[in-house]
Amino acid sequence: MIKIPRLMLAAAVSLIAVTAQAAEAIEGNWKTASGETAQIAKCGSAYCVTLKTGKHAGKKIGTLSGKGAEYTGEITDPANDKTYSGSGSVSGDSLKMRGCVMKVLCKTQNWSRL
Repeated sequence: MIKIPRLMLAAAVSLIAVTAQAAEAIEGNWKTASGETAQIAKCGSAYCVTLKTGKHAGKKIGTLSGKGAEYTGEITDPANDKTYSGSGSVSGDSLKMRGCVMKVLCKTQNWSRL
């Protein structure tokens, strides 16, 4: 009888480890270039970028799709509500966010993981 609970415990620990590894590199809380906190979390089949602090707290400012280190989608400037084609590139605890108008005029910000 004692072996069954230990086996169940081992299975549960293995399942938790697999689930923890399933999170994408982009998920989490990030410090933006302007000092606010943005949360990136799974929403449907994409990842939503939502400001958690600052003047525009609670506002969704982007939707990105992808996996690994590279993501693409749309980024919204919360100050003027204009939406641009965007991308995110993760390298360790750094996230390079890029927004472009017609893929020609682009602006890049570097965010850091909190």
